[in-house]
Amino acid sequence: MKPGVLILENGLTFEGKMFGFDSPATGEVVFNTSLCGYQEILTDASYYGQMIIMTYPLIGIYGTNLSDVESEKVQASAIITGSYENDWSNSDGIFSLSDFLIKNKIPGLCGIDTRALTKAIREHGSMRGYISDIPLTKKFTKEKIKDLNNISDEDLVPYVTTKKNYSIGSGKYNIAVMDYGIKRNILTEFLNYDVTLNVFNANAEADEIIDSKPDGIFLSNGPGDPKAVTYGISAAEKFITSGIPVFGICLGHQLISLALGGETYKLKFGHRGGNHPVKNFLTNKIEITSQNHGYAVNESSLNNDDVEITHINLYDKTNEGLRHKKYPVMSVQYHPESSPGPNDSKYLFDDFMKMVEGK
Repeated sequence: MKPGVLILENGLTFEGKMFGFDSPATGEVVFNTSLCGYQEILTDASYYGQMIIMTYPLIGIYGTNLSDVESEKVQASAIITGSYENDWSNSDGIFSLSDFLIKNKIPGLCGIDTRALTKAIREHGSMRGYISDIPLTKKFTKEKIKDLNNISDEDLVPYVTTKKNYSIGSGKYNIAVMDYGIKRNILTEFLNYDVTLNVFNANAEADEIIDSKPDGIFLSNGPGDPKAVTYGISAAEKFITSGIPVFGICLGHQLISLALGGETYKLKFGHRGGNHPVKNFLTNKIEITSQNHGYAVNESSLNNDDVEITHINLYDKTNEGLRHKKYPVMSVQYHPESSPGPNDSKYLFDDFMKMVEGK
């Protein structure tokens, strides 16, 4: 493997070895604490344009396959690991992780101190970075990084939403799905119920969807700053007041909150992993959840007369869920489909479908 280097925008440098596709990479550097699921993480559209640090050191040990994907391609711009294992073992495996990255034209960097790198991100916050196999001066790289757009400067949803509307399933209840970068396993969870899923491009007209009289509306996860997705906020406003049951996950939760007059803000280093404890105020139980988001809802900005706070993150007390007191609307910040992650929160699909059936 070639020598490689990661340089952060504050000048910190980490030297290692390149694997995967032979090319430089840029993006926002973030970390994920999951012990497994690197293929699902890489293909999750919420990571579009980001370079992912995997804090678990042994990455690549079970290879990759054709089924453990959340979209049609790798959405991250690079993966950064402490150790990369090219010798993999998995009865369902087809490719090594390196071969999978080569197929998707995405580079990897391994052999660096991911503990020190993660500590730097926790201390200084998420930063833009540059990976290259060519030794670069810090001055050159810092100038190169300055030319990159901040993730807050751009609406990223158009890069990951479906280009054409489509339908899957043939059940009794019609669910309109707004695709802001939806994970395939969310669709898979819905198909456990008696539903037909009609998946729409993120820019689909809200009025047309409402006029089609769906039994429920789902707002998916997706990348970037929710405030940049202005059309999604406008659509959410109409969906909420339509009286049709609405369910949002991750970016969908943030769009619903903004539509209700709330505010969102960028977290210092985000929540990414499969071990985040969340308290459910409705059941007074703790759920271990799968999360991937860099923004959060300021729950104090929501109107208590309209909104009930249902979930809170026990790490940092950030908002994790809400329900509307008048309309059949619910949303959570985390990922109940749990791919990868624990299954504590799959009951949320039951809750939403009870809303749909009751309506």
